[in-house]
Amino acid sequence: MQVFGAGMTAVRRPWHLAVLAALALLVAACAGGGSGRPPIAGGPGFDGQGAPGEPPRPAVKVALLLPLTAGGNTANIAKALKQAGELALFDFDNPNVTLISKDTKGTPEGAAAAATAAVQEGAELIVGPLFAKSVTAAAPIARQASVPMIAFSSDRTVAGNGVYLLSFLAGRDVPRIVSYAISQGKRNFAALIPKTAYGNLVATAFQQVVSRAGGQIVAMEQFPLDANGMLEPARRVAETAKTEDSASAEGGVVTGGPTADVLFLPAGPQTLPTVAALLPYFEVDTSAVKVIGTGLWDYPNVGREKPLVGGWFPAPDPKGWRSFTQRYVKTYGATPPRLSSLSYDAVSLAVTLSSNRKGRRYTPAQLTRSSGFAGVDGLFRLLPDGTSERGLAILEVQRYGPRVIQPAPSAFGAAQF
Repeated sequence: MQVFGAGMTAVRRPWHLAVLAALALLVAACAGGGSGRPPIAGGPGFDGQGAPGEPPRPAVKVALLLPLTAGGNTANIAKALKQAGELALFDFDNPNVTLISKDTKGTPEGAAAAATAAVQEGAELIVGPLFAKSVTAAAPIARQASVPMIAFSSDRTVAGNGVYLLSFLAGRDVPRIVSYAISQGKRNFAALIPKTAYGNLVATAFQQVVSRAGGQIVAMEQFPLDANGMLEPARRVAETAKTEDSASAEGGVVTGGPTADVLFLPAGPQTLPTVAALLPYFEVDTSAVKVIGTGLWDYPNVGREKPLVGGWFPAPDPKGWRSFTQRYVKTYGATPPRLSSLSYDAVSLAVTLSSNRKGRRYTPAQLTRSSGFAGVDGLFRLLPDGTSERGLAILEVQRYGPRVIQPAPSAFGAAQF
């Protein structure tokens, strides 16, 4: 295994990283496998190349395109993403894989130049870039060279035609929480959704999923982000969570409609505390009406908001992130930003598929295999349209930290709603 930066020679592997990798592999072996490590000889995905007596396989080059010299905090995030990718390379220790880092400088022009350099140096897979405009600029270059790209942008409009997004996409976790709520006997949904681009995507997903899953929406309001603007939408939704005949025709709530038994609040740490405080103000009994959210609830101290305690939200099992963070801190002496798991998982995917022959390693069929891959944030798979799907756990908000009440799936089953 080798790690290169633009214009750099190979970085020798420090002794403490060698020990770390050996311990990681030993622990993984004791745990029983299935963690996304490269296929073994004779196993699925291994085609026999490199067997005893055969010549050594040539290096598999994987390019990592990141804004390493961009301004502000972007360069720090890029550095962490680079280090996370290198940590994956050390953990999965495949000497045939070479990681080459290219600086996009945080601009579309820089991304295009970085992609061109990566292709010229023989990269078979590109990991990154980070920003949507950079992905748009780099994609045609990679596409012309038939080099697939696993990018970190959360803008789904840049996905497809050889570009795969590993990021957590807005609305993709809604089926998980809605289907879980229905499995627990909930049927009548009210929703209070921010009036943002994120909220619009979530609102569309929510309406589709509830209908397909056999539930009904008794009230849905979108609210502006200022505290005063939240009051009236929250009041209208709260009315449906109190009595059967208190609903109003105003705002899309049907007169005399059924009482909501679940309230969907897909908001994050900037607005969720303010919205949550309005529930007791409008006399919503959260012991009778279950409050649910999205992955935006997955932030420290969400349990400080008393109305949210006991609420449910979908997220990766936190054990994976804790384990990754511990290894990262021991290696680099700093706490990684949350995005860094994406780089680790993308590079580990690249190593997993590297045992196949050149030209067959990173084909659409391999990248979108139905069984998916195991990563820091649990099971995930890339989809033919360039987006991704994840196997998420269901967490319950507690005062001093959420707890898992339904584990993430160990395998992908039937398509979600």
